[in-house]
Amino acid sequence: MEKQLTKLNIFSVKGIQMRTFHITWLMFFVCFFGWFGLAPLMPTIRAELHLTKGQVGNIIIASVSATIIARLIIGKLCDTWGPRKTAIRLLLIGSLPVFFVGLAHDYTTFLLFRLAIGIIGASFVITQFHTSMMFAPNIKGTANAVTGGWGNLGGGVTNMVMPLIFAAIVGFGYTKADAWRYAMIVPGVMMLVIAFIYSKYTKDTPNGNYDEIGYTAGKSSKTDWKILADWRVWALTLAYAMCFGMEITFDNVASLHFVDSFHLSQSQAGFWAGIFGFMNLFARALGGIVSDKVGGKFGMRGKGLLLAGVLLLEGIGLILFAQSGTLLIAIVSMLSFALFLKMANGATYGIVPFVNSKNVGMISGIVGAGGNLGGMMFGFLFKSATITYVQAFTYIGYTVIAVALIVFVTRFVKNPVTVDQPETPAMAGSMA
Repeated sequence: MEKQLTKLNIFSVKGIQMRTFHITWLMFFVCFFGWFGLAPLMPTIRAELHLTKGQVGNIIIASVSATIIARLIIGKLCDTWGPRKTAIRLLLIGSLPVFFVGLAHDYTTFLLFRLAIGIIGASFVITQFHTSMMFAPNIKGTANAVTGGWGNLGGGVTNMVMPLIFAAIVGFGYTKADAWRYAMIVPGVMMLVIAFIYSKYTKDTPNGNYDEIGYTAGKSSKTDWKILADWRVWALTLAYAMCFGMEITFDNVASLHFVDSFHLSQSQAGFWAGIFGFMNLFARALGGIVSDKVGGKFGMRGKGLLLAGVLLLEGIGLILFAQSGTLLIAIVSMLSFALFLKMANGATYGIVPFVNSKNVGMISGIVGAGGNLGGMMFGFLFKSATITYVQAFTYIGYTVIAVALIVFVTRFVKNPVTVDQPETPAMAGSMA
């Protein structure tokens, strides 16, 4: 009988646990590629569809809003169908709007396709759920942070690669209006390929798929709705809104900001926006690893102080980025706030599994949806006709600092069910 791993060897693909580990972060990476494939091409799309600042803002909001509901639903589907079937079906269905967004020739149609594409952002829940099934509690925070971070890396690669794909298509003689449409075929095909890989090489649990081991959702513990009255859950939701919410917002607006503020080309803007995303290669994992280490030495209070600290530094970095007068200062300050933002992502989910270990699934779903809710709310700032992008970044920076103070005064105390006790399949499977 296979067991959950107690160590994470990222260079290994031996065993169903590590094979699933690598395939599930790759699945999230590919979904992120499809989810934000349009973002670095927005300077071209904006010109071709004659979009106003308000319409661009609506598109940013649409891109993250559908994910809020989808993340809440996907967690339940993982428990019912298993993460493997859920991932495959999400990839197949989600690839359709990615393929067909090229058929949009006006603002309304494009907006609806952008909304539909947003459902694939729920792939994050599958990644966290599936990773939690494969790893023991002592390493769960680190494993989740690594898979989440490497999946988020897709946002950086997308910003860099999609303008190059676009340029290559133009080089073959196609117009810019056609090139962005054909470019989106690439992430669509990638999603179909990873659906096949997920089907062939992963299992729901170390011991097999749900239908093979007789696992049913009915075996899982019932949700305790009293957790909605737990302030710690909402403090973590606010924290994730400030870090992951800002991350997906920046993925959406970075190229436009660099083009408009520093007069870069679309490819140059995509490169620097991609550097922001590339920080996920290590920064989110670093947040999870440090959270595990601090938790071992100082307990939940230490984890909370770490999260408050990285949020504070993220907010300060955002304000400095907003006030950057030159491209060099903008890049340096962007790298600074990116480091702390992505560490905050990992540090948040370093706390989530331990707040109430009997209801990890619902808590994870609420906190995860909070990230997208933050992205949606920030989108309204970038939509406003009276607020510049510079002002929007500044306002968000001060808001992040305010939330850091809230997290600082919140007492994160572990509930009586300790993380050192063996998990039941239902407890492990509830992580979303």
